[in-house]
Amino acid sequence: MNSLHRPLVRRRYLGAAAAACGLVASLLVAGPAAATPDPGDRPSAPKEVSGSQEAATRAAIKDGDIPGVDEIVHSDNISHLANIPKQALQGTNSDLAFQGKYAFAGNYDGFVIFDISRPKAPKVVSQVLCPGSQNDVTVSGDLLFLSTDSSRSDNSCNSATQPATEKSSWEGMKVFDISDKKHPEYVAAVETACGSHTHTLVPERRDVYLYVSSYAPSDTFPDCKPPHDGISVIKVPRSAPQKAAVIDFPVLFPDGGNPGAPANPGVSKTTGCHDITTFPKLKLAAGACMGDGVLMDISDPAAPRVIDRVEDNVNFAFWHSATFNERGNKVVFTDELGGGGAATCNEATGPDHGADGIYDITGKGDHRKLVFKGYFKIPRHQADTENCVAHNGSLIPTKNRDIMVQAWYQGGVSVWDFTDSAHPKEIGYFERGPLSTDSMVTGGSWSAYYYNGYIYSNDIAKGFDVLKIDDRRTDSAERVRMKELNVQTQPDYR
Repeated sequence: MNSLHRPLVRRRYLGAAAAACGLVASLLVAGPAAATPDPGDRPSAPKEVSGSQEAATRAAIKDGDIPGVDEIVHSDNISHLANIPKQALQGTNSDLAFQGKYAFAGNYDGFVIFDISRPKAPKVVSQVLCPGSQNDVTVSGDLLFLSTDSSRSDNSCNSATQPATEKSSWEGMKVFDISDKKHPEYVAAVETACGSHTHTLVPERRDVYLYVSSYAPSDTFPDCKPPHDGISVIKVPRSAPQKAAVIDFPVLFPDGGNPGAPANPGVSKTTGCHDITTFPKLKLAAGACMGDGVLMDISDPAAPRVIDRVEDNVNFAFWHSATFNERGNKVVFTDELGGGGAATCNEATGPDHGADGIYDITGKGDHRKLVFKGYFKIPRHQADTENCVAHNGSLIPTKNRDIMVQAWYQGGVSVWDFTDSAHPKEIGYFERGPLSTDSMVTGGSWSAYYYNGYIYSNDIAKGFDVLKIDDRRTDSAERVRMKELNVQTQPDYR
């Protein structure tokens, strides 16, 4: 068990938005006319907190227990190199992908391409307006894939929100040609059952397979009726992406999965998966599926199959994402307690809820098992006005150690070591103070990933951040260079 102790010193400095001054970016509209993002694709409005919570937040700032509003703090081994505030796309920033000297940043209003050839001075290359949450983004070769998990009037980038109860509504995957980074071209769309909350690549030479995760069916949704106990598999021919199509819907939970409440109070009922991470070299995948964590064999990428399944009905509320270690003998699962919109990094919630669960993989072949070893949660209490919980992260490819960097919404960015699965520990961090002292405003780091020597974070409200870690425990990662990185497609770093 981890204690939620507070580090004795936090290095402070004022925000560095000035680093982005003077940057000019063009808006590329992928479609015949500009679309206006709809409120339905945005997070809920700020929520007022109680007077006692507001007073506690102000007192904590005054006492130096938490940073002030928008104040930046970080550990001595982390430096903040750059920030680019949101520009044409003002929606919620979401996931990240990388290729060569480019970073691709999802946003509920579309996506942005950054030139990161100079990490201290990244530049906006293009911005594509194409509303539809969450706009989870991945890249492979000349193709970019974008998830739509909000009900739209059609599959164009000019669509409007439309109730999922209407048969004509559309949700699913969009495919773009990014051979010209300044002018991405929308080339294909594939509708999938219950939309595409996230997706995961299994790239091959001739084709790309996409595992599409979605959930929350309803008898009132014509294209998303229960049971929804599997994932959609899309095949995209590289030479003809316009022929992309769903080829199967493998059932992962023939028994329906975790029933949730009332059998398991506080636990989400499994009605699909939230996120899947593949490890193509090992022909493995790990699925975070609401009330269940699964280990899958993907020897046949078109037909993934479950070889082990675990539940944690004591401390996990919502299995959100998964990360393998480099050797593929561990999986870190995250619990998104509160759905990313609640304050769960506080003393009242404790160290084992809204945390990471570390599992060792034992056995061989179809006899492999996920064995629980320990929890990790950031050891820095956040204010009751800060949404904070475990979220998206990646390995830092160090030699002989298991270290990852991870986003915690307004808990910031954490670098932590899980070489000892039962005794993980934080070794570095970066965070901003609360966005507000009197209301719950959704913000903070959505994704924080390590790529070619730097940490990149997509902050929901504050934009694109570049960080650098200087620590002997991570120095060996400096020599690792990737040509492409989609974090949910785990690479063979060596």
